[in-house]
Order: sequence, then C-alpha cells, then structure tokens
Amino acid sequence: MSQEKPQTNVMTAIYERRSIRHFLESPVDRKAVQEALRAASWAPSGLNNQPWRFSIIWDKELKDRLAGLTRYSKTLQGAGVLIAVFLDRDSSYDYVKDCQAIGAAIQNMLLSFEHQGLGAVWIGEILKNKEKVAAMLDLPERLELMAIVAVGEPAHREQTSHRRPVEELIIFEK
Repeated sequence: MSQEKPQTNVMTAIYERRSIRHFLESPVDRKAVQEALRAASWAPSGLNNQPWRFSIIWDKELKDRLAGLTRYSKTLQGAGVLIAVFLDRDSSYDYVKDCQAIGAAIQNMLLSFEHQGLGAVWIGEILKNKEKVAAMLDLPERLELMAIVAVGEPAHREQTSHRRPVEELIIFEK
C-alpha cells in the first residue's frame, strides 16, 4: 500500500464538499459564478466539443417560478443564484459521452464553489419538467436541461456523509 499523500486543495474540496440546500439571504458575487463557470468549461469532453451551455438566474420571480417545478422548491427559492446547465445538441456528437462530459463540468463547478467558500447543490429532480424549464427561459429546442445548480452562502456546514469502502466498489481487478 502506498503512503498517503497530503491533501491538495482539490483533494480537500473533493472530500469536504457537501450538497448545501439551505442558504443565508446574502448575494453571491458574480465573479465567483464566472470563476465556477470557467472551471466547468475546463471539464473534459469528447473531441473537445464542450457541449455544455449555462443560464444564470438571479431574478427572484424567475427563481420562484422554477421552484414550482421541483419538490426542492425551498432550495431554489433560497439560493442566491441558480445555474441551469444544458446540453447543446448542435455541439453533440455522442449523447452518452456528452452527458458524461456535462456531469464532469457540473462537478468542476461544485468543486469551484466549495473552494470559494460557497455552497451548492446539483438538482436533477427538476428534469421531469425540463421542457417547462426551457419554455420558461425561452430557449431554443436544441438545448436540453441536464441540471440546475443552486448556489449561495451556506446557512450552516453541519452536513455529514459517508462512502462505502473502495474495496466494496471494485468489481474486478486482475
């Protein structure tokens, strides 16, 4: 077994990041959002097609309307900003690979917010209403909703989590 290496900033963010669903009523700095989107844009994608597109939602009325499309309404309403993440079908060349790339982009975004001291949560449950979200945002049909990320100043950081031992997750090794 190799010796444990000291945790770097990225490893700290990976191990300490939690889904934050309760936020303080304080604004989110636009520069923090831009930095997180920049981090998202550096995710790997097949053929470097970068199929992700983002809508940034600050408007309270629009956040409230979007909140009506998910059972996580209080999280969306309480967030300082919402980031809707879309697959641009015109940039797509392989649907599964592109969805995986967008997942990597969202993870980069979440880690960036963690590093910046902000809280965020990846909301996928709203996908049951993805057509309504696209219509509400008046977006072209080529854009398919993949998630909404709610971001804000964490109300607390008392979340805990656990993971299965890696040995339970390995299904084959030779």
